Amino acid sequence: MTSLTFDRDAASNAHPGAHFDGKGTNFALFSENAEAVELCLFDADDTETRLRLPDMEGGMWYGYLPGIRPGQRYGYRVHGPYDPENGHRFNPNKLLIDPYARQLDGTVTWHDSLFGYDVSTGDDTTFDHRDSAAYVPKCYVTDPAYDWDADRALYTPWRDTVIYEAHVRGLTMQHPDVPEDSRGTFAGLASRPVIDHLQRIGATAIELLPVHAYLQDSHLIEKGLKNYWGYNTLNFFAPERRYLRSGEWGEIKDAIARFHQEGIEVILDVVYNHTAEGSELGPTLSFRGIDNASYYLHGDDMRHCYDTTGTGNTLNVAHPMVLRMVLDSLRHWVQEMHVDGFRFDLASTLGREATGFEREGSFFAAIRQDPVLASVKLIAEPWDIGDGGYQVGGFPWPFREWNDKFRDDTRAFWARRGGMKGRLAERLCGSPVQFDHSNRPATSSVNFIAAHDGFTLWDVVSYNEKHNAANGEDNRDGHDNNISDNMGVEGPTEDAKVLAARLRRARAMLSTLMLSRGVPMLLAGDELGNSQGGNNNAYCQDNEIGWTDWDTGRTDLLDTVSELGALRRRIPILRERNFDTETVVTWRGPSGEELSAEEWEDDDAPVVMDVRAAQDRVLIVVNGGDDAEVTLPKGSWAVAFASEAEVVALDGLRLDMGWQTVAVIEPA
Repeated sequence: MTSLTFDRDAASNAHPGAHFDGKGTNFALFSENAEAVELCLFDADDTETRLRLPDMEGGMWYGYLPGIRPGQRYGYRVHGPYDPENGHRFNPNKLLIDPYARQLDGTVTWHDSLFGYDVSTGDDTTFDHRDSAAYVPKCYVTDPAYDWDADRALYTPWRDTVIYEAHVRGLTMQHPDVPEDSRGTFAGLASRPVIDHLQRIGATAIELLPVHAYLQDSHLIEKGLKNYWGYNTLNFFAPERRYLRSGEWGEIKDAIARFHQEGIEVILDVVYNHTAEGSELGPTLSFRGIDNASYYLHGDDMRHCYDTTGTGNTLNVAHPMVLRMVLDSLRHWVQEMHVDGFRFDLASTLGREATGFEREGSFFAAIRQDPVLASVKLIAEPWDIGDGGYQVGGFPWPFREWNDKFRDDTRAFWARRGGMKGRLAERLCGSPVQFDHSNRPATSSVNFIAAHDGFTLWDVVSYNEKHNAANGEDNRDGHDNNISDNMGVEGPTEDAKVLAARLRRARAMLSTLMLSRGVPMLLAGDELGNSQGGNNNAYCQDNEIGWTDWDTGRTDLLDTVSELGALRRRIPILRERNFDTETVVTWRGPSGEELSAEEWEDDDAPVVMDVRAAQDRVLIVVNGGDDAEVTLPKGSWAVAFASEAEVVALDGLRLDMGWQTVAVIEPA
C-alpha cells in the first residue's frame, strides 16, 4: 500500500464510522478508556497497514485519509489496559470491527485467537498474544449514494396495518416461483410472487427477523447447525451478507423501493439489547476490545457482564455514546435504507435504568423526541428475563407492543380450556386493561396467535408436546406451555376427520385474529398451514424445518385470510383507532339478550359481540363449542363472513352456528 498521511485539517470527530466525501475518508471511533487507536487498512492480498489515529477529543479518536475510497477494507486495533477487574479488556492483538461499519466482507471464522484471554485455561484474567486478523471479517468503506427516484415513506395508518412476520431466507427458500438464484436473499424477497402473495392476503407490512450482520455460534457449528434467526448481532449497521445475492447492500435498497411501489412497508426486527460477544468469557470481536467498560452493562463487579437477556451480556444504552450508536443505527436504516419501522427484541432491557424498568427512561425519551424515529412504526417486545422484565402495556406512546396475552387467551379459548370467554372478549376489544391508559390508542396491541418463537398455527392444532430433538438439546429447549391441542393425534395424520377439525379450528383462530381491535400480525406460512414438525424453537434450523413450506395443500386457510383481509378493509368499525370513541359494544348470548353472569362462564355457548357506532353496526358471532342456534337482535341481517360457510345459515333472526366457528353479520 502506498504511503498514507492523515490530513489533520480535514479531519472531523462529528460522525463516528468511515465517511467518504468524494476525495477521501474520515475515520472516527469512540473509546473513552483507550490509550491509542490504530486504523488497519487491508490490501487485496490481506497485507495490513497500521496507522495510529492522530487526534482524540472526548473519547472520539479520528483522522482523515485523502485518497481512501469506497471498497477499502479496514478494521481497528485498540490499545489500553487489560484489567478485567476494572472492566477493561483492551488487547491490540485483536482486530476489531468498527461498530459503525456499513458492510462487512465475510463472517467470523472460529479460532482460539479471537479471545482476548487464553481460552484454553478458561481464565479470563489471562492475556492472549495471538493475532486474530485472519479470522475476523473486515469492514468496507462504502458510498451511500443511491437513486431513490420517487420513493417515499408510506406511513400506513396503524388502524389499516396488517403485519406479516417473515424470515428473509426462510420465506423464499422453498418458493417454487422464485428463481433459484434469488431464493434466501432480498432479491427473492421482493420478487413478484412474494409481493403478489402479500397483496392477496392484505398484508400492508412485512416484518423481517434480524437482517443485521450476526454471528454463527460455535456450539451450533459443532453440532452441524446454524444460527438461523439471527438474534446474535455482530454489527448494527451492516446487513447479513448471505441475504444479498449480489453481495452489495444496495440490494436491500432495491427491495425496499420495490415493496414501497407496491404499497408494502418494511419493518425490521432489531436486537439492541445485547451483542454477539457473549459474557466476559466470549470472544473479542468489536465492542469488548474497543471499550468494554462503556459498551456493556456491569454490576458492582466490573469483571462480569450484567445479563438481563440470557445471552451473556447487556448493551449499556444508559451510556450516552452507546445510546447515540443505537439511535444512529436506527436513523441509518430509516434515512439511508428507507425502512418504515422497527420491532425491538427484548425491549424491556432498553428501558432499564438504575432503579429498574422505566417507561420514561432515557432510551424511550431519546426516540420520542427524535423527529426521524418518532415518525416511523415502533413495536416493543415488552419483556426480558430480568426482574420486573414483563411489561406488557407498560411502554409509552408511540410504541406498540406484542401482546402475548392475546396469543395465550385465543389459543386457550379455542382449545376449550374453560373459563376463557371473558378474556376472549377483552382481546376482541383490544385488551383495554393493558392498553387503555396514558392516552394510548386501541392500536397499541399487536395481536398474534403465533410468531417465530413457538409453535406455528398449524402445530398449535397438531401437537400437544414440543418436538425439538433436532436442536441437539435433548428436547430441553423451547417453551413447555404451548396451549395447544392435537385434536386427537400427535403430529401428521391421514385421518380425514382429524384434518378437517384442525382446519376448522385454525380458521376460527385466524378469524379471531383478524376481527379483533388492534394490529393483526400473521406468522409467515400460517395462512398456508405451514408446520415445523412440532419444533417450537427453530432458531437453529436453517433447513426445511424452519423454512416456509409453500406446498401444504391447505388453500382453505389462504382463502380465509384473504377474505378476512378484504372484510377488515371494507368495514371501518373493525379497525377502530381509539378506545374513547362513541362505539357501543353489547355482549349477547344465544338468546339475543345481554349475557348473564352464568353465560359469561360458559365457553361452549356462542357469544355475540354487537358493535355499534353512529350509523354503523356489525355483529361478530363466536361459537367455541358444539353446534348451536343463535337468535340475532331485531333487524334485517346478512352474513358477511363465516369461517365455515356451509354450516352457517340465516333464517329470519335465527343463525345456525356450526361447532367452533366465527361469523360476521352486518345489516342487509
